[in-house]
Amino acid sequence: MANTSNPLIVQSDKSVLLEVDNPLYEDARDSLARFAELVKSPEYVHTYRVTPLSLWNAAAMGMSPREVIASLEEFAKYPIPGNISREIVDYMSRYGQLSLYKEGPDILLLCDQEDLAEEIWANKKVREFLLERVDEVTMRVDPSKRGFIKHALIEIGHPVEDVAGFVEGEHLPFEIRETTLEGEKWGMRNYQDDAVAIFHAGGDARGGSGVVVLPCGAGKTMVGIGAMHKLQTSTIILCPNVIAVRQWIAELLDKTTLRPEDIGEYTGANKEIRPVTVATYQILTWRKSREDKFIHFKIFDARNWGLIIYDEVHLLPAPVFRVTATIQATRRLGLTATLVREDGKEEDVFSLIGPKRFDMPWKLLEDQGWIATAICYEIRLELPHGMRRKYALAEDRKKYRIAAENPVKLEIIKKLIEYHKTGNILVIGMYLDQLKIIAEEVGAPLITGKTHNDERQRLYNAFREGEEKILIVSKVANFALDLPDANVAIQVSGTFGSRQEEAQRLGRILRPKTDGSFARFYSLITKDTRDMDFAAKRQLFLTEQGYQYVIASADEKIWETPPESFFN
Repeated sequence: MANTSNPLIVQSDKSVLLEVDNPLYEDARDSLARFAELVKSPEYVHTYRVTPLSLWNAAAMGMSPREVIASLEEFAKYPIPGNISREIVDYMSRYGQLSLYKEGPDILLLCDQEDLAEEIWANKKVREFLLERVDEVTMRVDPSKRGFIKHALIEIGHPVEDVAGFVEGEHLPFEIRETTLEGEKWGMRNYQDDAVAIFHAGGDARGGSGVVVLPCGAGKTMVGIGAMHKLQTSTIILCPNVIAVRQWIAELLDKTTLRPEDIGEYTGANKEIRPVTVATYQILTWRKSREDKFIHFKIFDARNWGLIIYDEVHLLPAPVFRVTATIQATRRLGLTATLVREDGKEEDVFSLIGPKRFDMPWKLLEDQGWIATAICYEIRLELPHGMRRKYALAEDRKKYRIAAENPVKLEIIKKLIEYHKTGNILVIGMYLDQLKIIAEEVGAPLITGKTHNDERQRLYNAFREGEEKILIVSKVANFALDLPDANVAIQVSGTFGSRQEEAQRLGRILRPKTDGSFARFYSLITKDTRDMDFAAKRQLFLTEQGYQYVIASADEKIWETPPESFFN
């Protein structure tokens, strides 16, 4: 039966079209996000795709094929093509057909059907990690290759449920404080407790590995602390930069009874290995030359670790992926605001860290007041007449930089800063020459990768204390930066079409505001150029999360329009 008032059209190629201008749009979007991936989001119709990985993640979070099909049927205009229902059942049923379990010292791969076992035994890519065929449906796996076989199997379309269990690691007793060091009461939020409980799974072998997806500002660090408290074991925490390392250490000391001597910083500046060791990805992947070994990988063997936390897991470098494949007996928790990887290696995260265990919609947290209400503006600017010929004749890879560094952007930055003069403003970009000019023109400090960590920390603290109202920041501010009072972000250039970067930059201003005011995220874009093309890709993330996205030209002075008017 057709129901033409519904917003979805499910097509036989596994694409799903969602009408934006429909009363059921938001409900359908939130439902789709659990088991489908957003592909594109122009003004009126958004396109999703149901993929094997999206279905396996849904299965890992406890959804059944019947629930997925029922969700599509609830919002579909027309009957769902028969092949789609069959594909959903077939792909989701694959999750659980293969399992790894432990028997004595052995790791065994169990297949639920003999035909499947024959297929796997015959596959050359998988066979190199198998030691012997135990019986018709069971094979013995080299324990040191536990991660490699999971990776190889998912590449041929067969996810593995790993119930082989974990080492307990060194015992590390500690408690979570009821008040911080400054005497403020605090506690885990309900959704943070839920994320920890789902990851832990009561200590069962079905828990202990996987990814928690929460927006920036929603307290992913607290989820990590909650998991550590639940397990009471020695822990490595891996972070994208030194600032993030020190923020983790500060939070652990502030929110738990762990002592300074229990926590070590393992970075370029300090190399302490303690029961809780917080390290950067950069130090782990450092080596003298391409031919040399990664000498800092020894950190993984330095103690009997019981948990590894990967902060911003979507950034995980390839070498750390490889070492992660060898430490599958250690519990692994990935934390991220978005599982999108620009290299398309989301399957690596699934197989080596674990499936998505918990995902909280951004808008739901916004509605509950846990993150700020945000509105996103794209201000489109003309390229000055004198630069159009230069742009037209440039090589394709240089076109974006010319458009991104459009000098007209400086004029708009000054107008936005003047309008938001009582706000706390971040101007974020990619090209250092552009950022230096902006910093000089507006008289604000500039933070780049070359800024010493102590100076960065000083400026961040000055911003938090209100001594600095504007910071000009490069890509170093994309990740793990806690500036709770920032309420305006102006993006002048970005890493091409990176959705993960868009998520992180928006996240810089999502801490809830004490006065309940809106957070404003401005993107300055040069019309009819590669700048605009890449902005359309980044916009995907914002649209997927349900953010209000307003497009205007500079002369419309859209920033002067009250944000509330866009929500009516």
